[in-house]
Amino acid sequence: MGIEFNELFDQWAESYDSTVAGFDLEYKDVFVKYVEILENVAQRSGGFVLEFGVGTGNLTEKLLAGGLDVYGIEPSKGMREKVLLKFPDLDVVDGHFLEFRAPNVQIDTIVSTYAFHHLTDEEKADALVKFHRLLGQNGRIVFADTVFVTELAKEQKIEESEKKGHFRLARDLRTEYYSTIPRLMEMFHAAGFDVKFEQQNDFVWLMDATKKER
Repeated sequence: MGIEFNELFDQWAESYDSTVAGFDLEYKDVFVKYVEILENVAQRSGGFVLEFGVGTGNLTEKLLAGGLDVYGIEPSKGMREKVLLKFPDLDVVDGHFLEFRAPNVQIDTIVSTYAFHHLTDEEKADALVKFHRLLGQNGRIVFADTVFVTELAKEQKIEESEKKGHFRLARDLRTEYYSTIPRLMEMFHAAGFDVKFEQQNDFVWLMDATKKER
């Protein structure tokens, strides 16, 4: 599960905002249209929002600006400290996609950006089943993350990154749990969701899923 990345994210907390702003050239293409991606996620959210991987609070800011109630889940202590500097009254707790203290209210939307790939495909499937139980009627999942059309497309992107000398990015693409659209679509459907995928940049796709009643 993604908690093995906690130490990395504790260290990254200081420079995360400069990375997403495009100042780390290796990851610049991953974060193309970053603000627009966050806005797209926030615009599709409604009601009481459960946010996974709050990070430094960039998506949180968009959600709060839209008048939404946000309950944050963040496994990195460093990231939690950062987001609470921005939003001292935010309800943010230690936890991750599979283990967290759920709020005692009906959840309308579950959101996350740049985080779902920290789960293996088996863990992703388990998380989606859990989310179906948590969401109210017509509940929605809105995720944005690096996703590939096929495994071949993933390998081509790794090779392209290595040719550019972007070896940290290539290593991340090899070692973390980036999935493909067909596999994710199967997971969402099996968990009881209708889902649509919309490409945001060369790496990131938006996953917009609506709960089906069983």
